[in-house]
Amino acid sequence: MMLEGLFVLFAYLAGSVSSAIIVCRMMGLPDPREQGSGNPGATNVMRIGGKKAAGITLLGDMLKGLLPVYLAKILGMPVDALALIGLAAFLGHLYPVFFGFKGGKGVATSVGVLLGFSWVLGFAVIATWLLIYKISKISSLSALIASSLSSAYAWYIVESPGLVGSCVLMTVLLLWRHKSNIQRLLAGEES
Repeated sequence: MMLEGLFVLFAYLAGSVSSAIIVCRMMGLPDPREQGSGNPGATNVMRIGGKKAAGITLLGDMLKGLLPVYLAKILGMPVDALALIGLAAFLGHLYPVFFGFKGGKGVATSVGVLLGFSWVLGFAVIATWLLIYKISKISSLSALIASSLSSAYAWYIVESPGLVGSCVLMTVLLLWRHKSNIQRLLAGEES
């Protein structure tokens, strides 16, 4: 139980490391919280720094969700503990202790968490995002739909109520963080 608690703390702290801010600083780009959409995430980094910076940011955000869950899984922790560890990494991204509790929207980190549980689960969500993006060309819509389906995928692939609960909570928070995107989608103004 002590090790699981330490992993939850480790996951939150790992999630609190902002890939977007670090990448922008290292590449001499403006702070993503002060440019573009103001969101420290890969999509905004793409706007202000291009594909390379966005790709590094995306990878960093996914890894900080994947690594804590995957390491805990290797150590044989129960699925419910993995669900809490993944949720902690996701919350660290949204509310990072190192950056004034103002973080990103959580899409890449949530995908990393799901990949840590099951490669099949993670790839199902990625495939959904890619399919919706191919049809709509709208990143936020793709993320919202893929995230909304993650709970159903988790139920069928992993069959864990704890994981499904974490997926539901991550989806609710992700939808909340995308509320301005949802308003623009409803108004036909999102691109």
